[in-house]
Amino acid sequence: MIAAILGSCNRQSINVMDVHEINSLLLEGKYEAPGLFPKIEQLSTIKVVFELDFGLKDIPTEPGLILIRGGRQLGKSTWLEQKLKDSARSFGPGSTFYLNGDEIIASDGLFESIRKLSNQFAKESKVKRIFIDEITAINNWEKAIKRLADQGITRDVLIVTTGSKTIDLRRGTERLPGRKGKLARTNYRFTPLSFGEFADKTRSYFSDSKLLTAYLLTGGSPVAINGLIENGRIPDYVIELTRDWIFGETTLQGRSIDCMKRVIAILIDRGGLPLSLHTLAEEAGLANNTVAQGYVDILKDLGCLSSAMRMDSNKFRPLARKASKYHFTYLLTATALSKMKPRTLADFDSLPGQEKGKWYEWLVAQELWRKASIAGEDMPEQQYFWKTDEHEVDFIVDDNFYEVKSGH
Repeated sequence: MIAAILGSCNRQSINVMDVHEINSLLLEGKYEAPGLFPKIEQLSTIKVVFELDFGLKDIPTEPGLILIRGGRQLGKSTWLEQKLKDSARSFGPGSTFYLNGDEIIASDGLFESIRKLSNQFAKESKVKRIFIDEITAINNWEKAIKRLADQGITRDVLIVTTGSKTIDLRRGTERLPGRKGKLARTNYRFTPLSFGEFADKTRSYFSDSKLLTAYLLTGGSPVAINGLIENGRIPDYVIELTRDWIFGETTLQGRSIDCMKRVIAILIDRGGLPLSLHTLAEEAGLANNTVAQGYVDILKDLGCLSSAMRMDSNKFRPLARKASKYHFTYLLTATALSKMKPRTLADFDSLPGQEKGKWYEWLVAQELWRKASIAGEDMPEQQYFWKTDEHEVDFIVDDNFYEVKSGH
């Protein structure tokens, strides 16, 4: 478990260092230099600091590659900064370095940056680590990692990476066979805060009757939760960062932001109901089912959406040709993009009963996705429901059935 926060609701001026300055201080062992760990410094300015657990309790000492992927506003960068500091303190100067994918233009730049850092490791260091934040911002980053491994440059180095595209967890495995070391597990999804941790830390700010609503509205995002506590509403900048993340990735994938907005609006409007790709394409004005699937896949790859496939009521097998249900598995996404614009607890309470029912169903989907991700399942975004002509059960997990109801 690790203390985590993403950003701060009370912004303060902190000296911003570039990567070269950071690594120079790490090499010299000057871990108390102001601004070296800005996100850790910001912890003192917020109301609540949470403990996040996404399945990676301790960083391995063995060499290899760790891929950590998850949505924005969940605390990945702060987690990485804390682990960076812990590693440097534990193993000494010249054992740990840092790179920021947002500052590296292309695969060749990543290769050269890591090659140079590999020459700066202290010879006596028994553990060598490079932490790379937002590596998914670098096009074809896998090529650089592959070249480094093939040339033996990183044979005794552990590379820990974070990013916002969960497709990397599959693509990395496909494109880096035999180049991720001998670690027992290399792929992790950074999940929303658990409801238990949220409730334990916020009972003094929310009444018991409002805890679930507050958690649902913020999607388990530490920065959104702190914003709701301090301002009584989710801050506009949190909403904008979430929207920019999704629409920015949409553009990078060569898709239309306007089309993505229409797709999301339909997914929210049809929440809790089976929806065929044909219907989605037709109502969103898309060319065909394949194009519609492309927009759905972007949301899945960002960890925002799951698809629940219908199970045959007799033979109990998936029916791929039947319409699926689509659930938001990171509810801050729905909060940011819903036309209802719920920003406060009162906003959510004022929603029609049927609308609330969607959010409760998505909340269960998020929790099932979160647990499957922590357990290391390959495709936690694939869920299932059961339906006959007369009856329906919302979720099936192994031999367990879950039905979600609200109101009378």
